[in-house]
Amino acid sequence: MPRQHIQKPTGAFVAAAWAAMLVGAITYLSGLWNAQMQLNEKGYYFTLLMYGLFSAVSLQKSVRDRLEGIPVTGIYYGLCWLSLGLAVLLLTVGLWNATLANSEKGFYAMAFLLSLFGSVTVQKNIRDAAQFKTETPIDDEIPTVR
Repeated sequence: MPRQHIQKPTGAFVAAAWAAMLVGAITYLSGLWNAQMQLNEKGYYFTLLMYGLFSAVSLQKSVRDRLEGIPVTGIYYGLCWLSLGLAVLLLTVGLWNATLANSEKGFYAMAFLLSLFGSVTVQKNIRDAAQFKTETPIDDEIPTVR
């Protein structure tokens, strides 16, 4: 498989990705902090956010590994997809059955999805920047003739 040339992500794109992840996660968490729900419910929604963020990043990494020819077992690849699907499904079921106003349910759903999107994009940018750094020689490493 031919190796693709990776471009270094722009500063604006990196900042937008970090902003999306942080705004989504902080908004979600501040909503939980101020919510009038039992502590076990808050724990459920907090755990879903952490599980969702981890599974989204793990899925992005395994998809990228496969594209680059790095071996990823089928079971791990399938578990990544299953984990992300479960996180979204569990949030959906939790919000469907919650005694929250529809506006609050939408708030949690959108903050959750924004933070997942941001985490995937941040991970992609980190990987692109690292790969770009290994492909681009630094001036100090180029031998000079005196």
